[in-house]
Amino acid sequence: MAGPVLYYVRHGETDWNAQGRLQGGRDTELNALGRVQAETAGRILRGLVRGDPGRLDFVASPMRRTRDTMEILRGTMGLPRDAYRLDPRLVEISFGDWEGRTWPELRDHDPEGAAAREADKWGYVPPGGESYAMLAERLAPVAAEIAHDTVMVAHGGVARALLTLIAGAPPERAPHYDIWQGRVLVVQDGHWRWV
Repeated sequence: MAGPVLYYVRHGETDWNAQGRLQGGRDTELNALGRVQAETAGRILRGLVRGDPGRLDFVASPMRRTRDTMEILRGTMGLPRDAYRLDPRLVEISFGDWEGRTWPELRDHDPEGAAAREADKWGYVPPGGESYAMLAERLAPVAAEIAHDTVMVAHGGVARALLTLIAGAPPERAPHYDIWQGRVLVVQDGHWRWV
């Protein structure tokens, strides 16, 4: 028997995404493109989900960009915008002192730290932040609790860590995966695909 399906949606674009800034724990808002991407994800989900979409578990990171994405996509699906739950364990990986900077700025400001992270993206802990390994540890209980078909709206880093936990993605490769905005990542029984 097939296991539960995870329909994973990364939040829509923010101005910081467009500028290439590390957001992490910063509570940024969707921009105009991000709102369109959330609607697009809702249309994709409407086409993917068979039967009553209200039967799915809907859960989001408590950050503003993820809540707004969830509410827009639920509205696009014809569902009440606010009928979902929040899970604080889904907040984005923390970049600590690096948040708000772009990678070129970081390479100038902290060349040794940037090089160390490039050499070990999974294990490196930015100053005051967390590594992907730490994020995966935080998310392990979330992964274990997925028992029903679920729509999850969270972040790029969260998706990469979850792919190691529920789909066998190699930890050394997962931090390099592109996690698209305005699309749906479908994960089931150790396999994943983009729609």
